[in-house]
Amino acid sequence: MAAGLAVTAAALAATGLGGGDMGGEAAHGVGTGAVGTAGTATERVRRPAPLVSAPVRIADAGAVRLLRPGDRVDVIAAGRDGDGAEAGGRDGARVLAKGALVADVPQGPAEGLAEDGALVVLSVPRGTAASLAGAGISTRLAVILC
Repeated sequence: MAAGLAVTAAALAATGLGGGDMGGEAAHGVGTGAVGTAGTATERVRRPAPLVSAPVRIADAGAVRLLRPGDRVDVIAAGRDGDGAEAGGRDGARVLAKGALVADVPQGPAEGLAEDGALVVLSVPRGTAASLAGAGISTRLAVILC
């Protein structure tokens, strides 16, 4: 019976279901996921970053009306930023997020003018959310349906 308990404990430790340090980085999808130095290649595979909800104002409100929760979009920073400089690339456009998941398309009355675009909530990694928020301050953003 002791041998059976030892095998069960080892299996739980290998899968991460044990009661170990659940408050560390591994519990949040950060790190390699390795279990000691003798872990298998599958155990060492990097876990995906946790996703956050990022409200993003898209310049073309009509394009946002085409979106539904569950859609995938690429987000593009287009045109010139607030200083008059191009947003990036030869044509003044750069991809900020690829295959972002549309979490919500708020339907309530939008504040501001129609020329201000429309809001969409995307589910993206935290770093991408920061890039989207920063770019949204100074450039017009567009979406491409994937």
